[in-house]
Amino acid sequence: MISTNDLKNGITIEYEGNIYVVMETQHVKPGKGAAIVKAKLKNLRTGAIFEQTFNAGVKVATARIDKQLMQYLYNMNGIYYFMNMTTYEQLELNEAQVGDAKKFLKENLEVYITSYDGEILGLDLPDKIELEITHTEPAVKGNTTTNALKDAECETGLMVRVPLFIEQGEKILVSTADGKYVSRA
Repeated sequence: MISTNDLKNGITIEYEGNIYVVMETQHVKPGKGAAIVKAKLKNLRTGAIFEQTFNAGVKVATARIDKQLMQYLYNMNGIYYFMNMTTYEQLELNEAQVGDAKKFLKENLEVYITSYDGEILGLDLPDKIELEITHTEPAVKGNTTTNALKDAECETGLMVRVPLFIEQGEKILVSTADGKYVSRA
């Protein structure tokens, strides 16, 4: 248990049957009445973000989130296979559990799988990953507009807007936060 006065960014709590991570907190002391704590919470099961107001000093349960380093092996018929790097145990996740992370998964990529009491919550990907361009149109000569971009398909099927000088077969860095081109690899 933790007091709402002690809530800080990154703490995970269990509240009303759900698991949340605290994104921001604000302590408010109105002129009249008791102090309150406004917290922006992210539901770790659904990804929904909302604000919750707590009375100051109220106790909430902390949630222990486990993170396990695993290596992505392969995908077969919508089942994604991961291997624990120390015990060599394999874990199977379905498409719903993997979510949008599937656009970034390539063989041998190391990810953290987060869980709470044995329930898989999702994947924590690296900030940037290296992907190979499998298809893109060649640059049109003379098209040198500032920051001109073109569509490119990566080895995982992810579509990315890249600068005109990027060619098929090149490796690029892509941000896993927004799926955008960062730089050449």
